[in-house]
Amino acid sequence: MIRGNLSAKIDDKGRLKIPSAFRVSIEKRHGSTLFITSVTGESVRVYPMPVWEAIEAKLAKVPNAHPSRLRFLDRVNYFGQFAEFDKQGRVSLQARLREAASMTGEVDVLGQYDYLEIWNHNRFVAKLERDPYTDDDARALAEFGI
Repeated sequence: MIRGNLSAKIDDKGRLKIPSAFRVSIEKRHGSTLFITSVTGESVRVYPMPVWEAIEAKLAKVPNAHPSRLRFLDRVNYFGQFAEFDKQGRVSLQARLREAASMTGEVDVLGQYDYLEIWNHNRFVAKLERDPYTDDDARALAEFGI
């Protein structure tokens, strides 16, 4: 389980040092091979390879010509890259994804159960303000016992 929020920095070469608490958890459970991508370009998702392969297995059940499948694959492949943690626990983010997601300087690294989501700090705060957690959200999750 990957949870919480830790700050990190993107260096001048476009590398993100994954906070060690997250890196250790991922490596222990899934190994060091990753798939780094985005669906919207707003943020970066870092999937341990076994988690990404489970998504691909589900996609394989969707008809090849399904428009939503095609749009999803267009985006994750456009932004996507395979990666591994280097010896310092860093991963390189390709320029296209760094630019789209405004990945410079300080970023927020959020645990999203089985993958990491990285946001430009200011962009994430704006998202929280624009899309608040509501009573309707609480009621919807209550149906699941949360």
